[in-house]
Amino acid sequence: MSTYGTHTDLHGRIEPGILYFGTPVVLLSTRNEDGTANLAPMSSAFWLGWRGMLGLGARSQTAVNLLRERECVLNLPDDSLADAVDRLALTTGRDPVPEGKARRGYRFEGDKFGLAGLTEVPSETVGAPRAAECPVAMEAVVEGVHPLAEDDPEQRGGILVFEVRIQRVLVHDAIRVPGTDDHIDPDRWRPLIMSFQQLYGLGPRLRESALARIPERMYRGPDIERSRLAGPAGTGALTA
Repeated sequence: MSTYGTHTDLHGRIEPGILYFGTPVVLLSTRNEDGTANLAPMSSAFWLGWRGMLGLGARSQTAVNLLRERECVLNLPDDSLADAVDRLALTTGRDPVPEGKARRGYRFEGDKFGLAGLTEVPSETVGAPRAAECPVAMEAVVEGVHPLAEDDPEQRGGILVFEVRIQRVLVHDAIRVPGTDDHIDPDRWRPLIMSFQQLYGLGPRLRESALARIPERMYRGPDIERSRLAGPAGTGALTA
């Protein structure tokens, strides 16, 4: 018998306010209407192939920028950048601060990169800048916008899920598998994780996964080929 009792009574019902069981932190950079940069920490993100799904408050400055500009950069900080991320935690690029965020203690900040102590560097295919210190930067364009919780009048219009297509993946050499061009070394890449509003790093690898026996090339999809046709930032077109 388990030390926790029989297998039928291991679970107890709870109603947590949030269900953030642990996802990588993303510093999402977008361009404001006046051309300046906005940088927002978020963790409601996941990837399938070279597509990403980003969940954002509809009234956030990042969502407003994405709807207008249709492009962004997904900067992925490692666990050494926890302090930089936390300096952005209760800030917004929206002025005036939306009521919901004001109740939670957010304040307006116009220079997010400066506050975080991160360096803006030009992107190759989008107008928003990359954060130089983040080991991974993925330049992306918006391909779809999906409202969340439209079935509920109380939540309707409050959250948007952006489907983005990655156009460039740029990484620090330090996290590549030595001697390869396209492979990230998971033992060198230490993403910053958000779990129930707390910041964590990853522990050491527990064991090799059976999935690791599948060559990465077998997952390559048509978006990779399409990414090679993306024009320079500001052209708004694909080039051969």
